[in-house]
Amino acid sequence: MAPTLLPFRDINLHASSSHYAFTSPSSPNAPTLIVDRPTGDLRLNDGTLSGAKRISSIAGILGIIKLKLDKYIIVITKALPVGRLRGQMVYKVAGTEFLPLRERPLHDYDEDAYLALLKELLRTGPMYFSYGLDLTNSFQRQSQSDATLPMWKRADDRFFWNRFIQSDLIDFSLGGHDTTSVRYGPQPGVDPYILPVMYGMLRITPAKVKSTTFTFALITRRSRHRAGTRYFSRGIDEQGHVSNYNETEQVVILNDATGGLSGFAGGQSMKEKSGGSGQDLQVMAYVQTRGSVPVYWAEVNNLKYTPKLQVRGVEIAVDAARKHFSEQVRLYGENYLVNLVNQKGREERVKNAYEQLVRTLVSPSTETTEVDAVSPEKVHVLEASQRQREMDHLHYIYFDFHSETKGLQWHRAELLMDRLVDGLSRGGYFRGVEDPSLPGGQLDIRASQSSVVRTNCMDCLDRTNVVQSMLGRWAVTRQLTDAGILRPGEAANDDRDFEDLFRNIWADNADVVSKSYSGTGALKTDFTRTGQRTRAGMLQDLNNSVTRYVKNNLLDGPRQDGFDVFLGTYLPPDSTLGNFQLFIDRRPLIIQSIPYILAAGIFMILVSTFTRRLPDAAVWPLRLFIVFWLVISAWCARFILAHGMLYVSLMRLVRWPFHLANHITS
Repeated sequence: MAPTLLPFRDINLHASSSHYAFTSPSSPNAPTLIVDRPTGDLRLNDGTLSGAKRISSIAGILGIIKLKLDKYIIVITKALPVGRLRGQMVYKVAGTEFLPLRERPLHDYDEDAYLALLKELLRTGPMYFSYGLDLTNSFQRQSQSDATLPMWKRADDRFFWNRFIQSDLIDFSLGGHDTTSVRYGPQPGVDPYILPVMYGMLRITPAKVKSTTFTFALITRRSRHRAGTRYFSRGIDEQGHVSNYNETEQVVILNDATGGLSGFAGGQSMKEKSGGSGQDLQVMAYVQTRGSVPVYWAEVNNLKYTPKLQVRGVEIAVDAARKHFSEQVRLYGENYLVNLVNQKGREERVKNAYEQLVRTLVSPSTETTEVDAVSPEKVHVLEASQRQREMDHLHYIYFDFHSETKGLQWHRAELLMDRLVDGLSRGGYFRGVEDPSLPGGQLDIRASQSSVVRTNCMDCLDRTNVVQSMLGRWAVTRQLTDAGILRPGEAANDDRDFEDLFRNIWADNADVVSKSYSGTGALKTDFTRTGQRTRAGMLQDLNNSVTRYVKNNLLDGPRQDGFDVFLGTYLPPDSTLGNFQLFIDRRPLIIQSIPYILAAGIFMILVSTFTRRLPDAAVWPLRLFIVFWLVISAWCARFILAHGMLYVSLMRLVRWPFHLANHITS
């Protein structure tokens, strides 16, 4: 592969009062990228400019972002290697730095708040990149892409997490004009400075089944569209993007000598299918997705443990849902929509809306319902009776997860597999063989995955991950059987060491996805890790639930604002020092003071209760003092609970979507 098509592995940063300069010492013939100060104009130069002093070596340029008063270049100062895939090292972003374009940075309250939001997001957000492998794309999409294009042009727009803050570099590459309106043509020399980064979970580890070693990896890519926190991002938007959308790819790599693992010749069946290429590096990958129920619905924080649920009419979401599923069918083929929400209680309205939506989208459908003594709707399948249009590739399967698994009988979740196994077998998985004759290190495609399972519960976290791990276990068993490692009838989980590794990686995946969305680790990971639902795990779930309540109500506003600024959902307006401050608390002083009065009252009551009194001291003044503060504290607590919307941490930057307006104002 031509080296200029891949991002630079090493970049030196030079700085002066008039510009920043970026060079690659390993590519001395490559042009220098110049960022003029304070305008932010970009240009390429042969050799570094005089007067610039080298100040550091960086792992890459994350992007350039404009805030209220200044532009900042965000550079990756520290990257941790996490493993190799097909010989290419993968890194986690471990440190970043903001380079202001003004020589003397200006500060005001809002500018500092923007920077704090972004730094916290970068500190806590798990972001990964590779110089030689496009992590935003599955192995199947990588093999179908044009290897002659730069990596950023091949990246999947959904998972190119830093796409917005790379806009200046991308626009410069494509051609345009600078701040002086001077036009310029395409600048392909900047392409190696554009580094796509994915946000999500990535684990790479050596594994062994029946004495055969291979590389096992799990990659979860979080979509940058409609990204946000648990209660501020629900359902679908007008563009067809759904909340908490993640693509998870489970990867098995055989004969991975680059990873220091011993080779594997493959079974007879695999040799026959691959044309005698049993010793070649082989990649087998299985992809599944998760995402919020694609209708307009919301739960708005108001300090109650279970916020009031609002579901708008399904008819207004049909066009948005059609956009969503049209993309899903185009990308993945047949879509098996596994719905795990409860069929009773507050979640019933979401379930009914989803089913009504599918009935509207597909051609005249057939529906089957399985019942038993435990559940009036154990399994509900809805799909088109015949293929007439694009939406007929949707297959809806409802599974009464809670009823089937109550009483710690979590093994009964396997009943869902009976309804999916035929579709899973037809859809298959991706298999590619490394062929040195192909350009750009692409894989020779031997089999493609032609369907996907899209799983959801209310949050698309806990129940969803349990089911996805079951599907992953089915996939790895089939892959290893096809490879000749397992005999028909054997299962990958028969090997206890591999089963432990498998369970822990999927539990780690649950925690990472959950922390990104809800602020805490996932629930029910004791079952994912051990295969059993334990009381210790239930206590941990209680702790996580309480922590979620606190974070979702009192801390998620700034988290949502951080996502919105980084991803370009919110664009800070041009401003000057001293203008209107967005982040100033403008509630009346009495409203702001009530929580402090409550805290003072509780403190006074505790001090009065536990302070030692003299034997001859009168009791009634102290009792009167305690009663006074009890009354004050009770009134404050009652006021706060009755006016919860005044005290939850709300996002400040982006207006509430139209489908929430009625709920917020009511």
